[in-house]
Amino acid sequence: MSFTNFLETEILDHVFAGAAYTAPATKYVGLFTAAPGEAGGGTELSGSAYARQTMAFTTSGNTTSNNAAVEFPTATGSWGTVTHVGIFDASSSGNLMAYATLSASKAIASGDVFRIPSGDLDITLD
Repeated sequence: MSFTNFLETEILDHVFAGAAYTAPATKYVGLFTAAPGEAGGGTELSGSAYARQTMAFTTSGNTTSNNAAVEFPTATGSWGTVTHVGIFDASSSGNLMAYATLSASKAIASGDVFRIPSGDLDITLD
């Protein structure tokens, strides 16, 4: 996953300039049909029962991974083809903190459920 400009600035300010940064107590994973980037953007899903889901992480070494499976609500209409995921600091609006391209895109039709198995979403710093 890549960090957005928002999170990069918060980390740099916190570590090197002494500015306070409080990590959000709850992180949310969102799904995209068009790529977000360093400045955010992209096309996040909306409607048809879509909602960001909470995601918790466990860190080991230089990698943090989701420590439980995440299941999105059953789609009540087509969500299109999900190509990217993003981690947000709020359930709606808020700041996109990190994003990644899925290893395989997934078309979501009415009645489908999108799942992320435990340990399948990794964020690594080198």
